[in-house]
Amino acid sequence: MLHRKIYQIHCDGREVWIFLRDQQRWLERARILDIEGDLVTVRYETEEEDEVCSWEEMIRLESIGSVMQKLAAVPRGNVEPLVSEDCPDAERIWKHQPESNSD
Repeated sequence: MLHRKIYQIHCDGREVWIFLRDQQRWLERARILDIEGDLVTVRYETEEEDEVCSWEEMIRLESIGSVMQKLAAVPRGNVEPLVSEDCPDAERIWKHQPESNSD
């Protein structure tokens, strides 16, 4: 099942966070480049003191304990989110709850 989900994420080209069970660490904001047999090739970046490093790593499927992806992000504070004019009402984020007609 995990293999199919990882393949689906790979096809979609989504950015993911991958937990490596055997090393007890997270790969943050990784892209799955390839899946061949039980090997998954990922690319990710790390920031160190004065440089950004780009890494490509091959991981065995059995080493992957968890895969998560960010669904959405909204800035904190008193910022009004941008909404497209053609966004359906059902998908809009409302600042105030619509009033209900309870008599």
